Amino acid sequence: MLDIPHLQSRRATLASRMGQGVAIIPTAAEALRNRDTHYPYRYDSYFYYLTGFTEPEAAVVVIAGDTPKSILFCRDKDMEREIWDGFRHGPAGALAEFGVDEAYSISELDTRIPALLANQPELYFSLGADAAWDQRVTGWINQLRSQGRAGVSAPAAIRDVRALLDEMRLIKSPQEIATMRRAAVISAEAHARAMQATKPGKHEYEIEAELLHTFYRHGSQYPAYTSIVAGGANACVLHYIANNALLNDGDLLLIDAGCELDGYASDITRTFPVNGRFSGAQKDVYELVLAAQYAAIAQVNPQLHWNAPHEAALKVLAQGFIDLGLCRGTVDAVLESGDYRQFYMHRTGHWLGLDVHDAGEYKLDGEWRTLQPGMVLTVEPGCYIRPADGVPEAFWNIGIRIEDDALVTAEGCDIITEAAPKTVAAIEELMRAA
Repeated sequence: MLDIPHLQSRRATLASRMGQGVAIIPTAAEALRNRDTHYPYRYDSYFYYLTGFTEPEAAVVVIAGDTPKSILFCRDKDMEREIWDGFRHGPAGALAEFGVDEAYSISELDTRIPALLANQPELYFSLGADAAWDQRVTGWINQLRSQGRAGVSAPAAIRDVRALLDEMRLIKSPQEIATMRRAAVISAEAHARAMQATKPGKHEYEIEAELLHTFYRHGSQYPAYTSIVAGGANACVLHYIANNALLNDGDLLLIDAGCELDGYASDITRTFPVNGRFSGAQKDVYELVLAAQYAAIAQVNPQLHWNAPHEAALKVLAQGFIDLGLCRGTVDAVLESGDYRQFYMHRTGHWLGLDVHDAGEYKLDGEWRTLQPGMVLTVEPGCYIRPADGVPEAFWNIGIRIEDDALVTAEGCDIITEAAPKTVAAIEELMRAA
């Protein structure tokens, strides 16, 4: 259920941070999949953050200054189209239900926006995000400039509204956190179900179906991203999404999957043996990655900066690669030379929220930003060992990633995806009981 006062507060905060001027935030366009069939529609995250409105063909205008207000433009009420495509609020319904000050038909946008922009000092807009909208905004600006002799001026500056909204979205509200916790619980259950369903001879897509079943059964509207279900050597492909290979006895299965609930993403990775039992080499690498994750989680703290978890994970992984015979030299030498990148080539996390790689800068004034309570990030070290000269054959084609979602708290962090089994003992026990 929408929290209208909360949405109104967000729009008021944006207007306050703007100080003066007008912001225009359109939602996403519908995308054609083929011929006359569209991809499932998903609204723009910035637009939804400010409005809670999920229909296409809409935009919100936020006017700052002494008398701030918000205006929603949306599709007209159309009973005939509703027979084919479903319910539409229409401007009157949107005005009544979404707490905006005014609402108009989207067909009136081109006639009303120039008047709203006239003599305003600044326009806040996501220039460069959509070519069609860029062209539209340029047309409005040029229209106003052509009226200069009549005393009408266009905004003198165009600023990126995303810079303001990114900072707002970075700190999650209690309502957002509650939704993300629920998404995390659903996704954790999906991973446990996938472990229980996995057997040699099944296909990756069969396990993906178990994930999707759990997501949808608990009210998730979509996967937060295309699920990665990667068996054996496929686990060494970071963004593998074919999900069509046979699962073989003796291989590992890496699953990177999370649901989206009411717009908010979860993001979990677990890696486990197809037959339910880790081999010696698999266990050695797995325990190393898990130790790196624990070290990183210990650094998710509001007294520390964004990169501290990554730095902690790298040190553990570098030492482990040396111990396993994958790298040579001292930890400092392996880190300085970058030799570890043969086996670990990505960062240890990212922001999480309305987008799976969520909004927000990682550095401020060239320095890693300090973590703050209310931020949510992933912690996801990994190890990917492809066959190569000098690499012990026992480790070939082992790909392991372990990922959890961490909510920064005043004391440290809360792992909201903890319910997904991840120790060797817990995984083997769950799969043995299946």
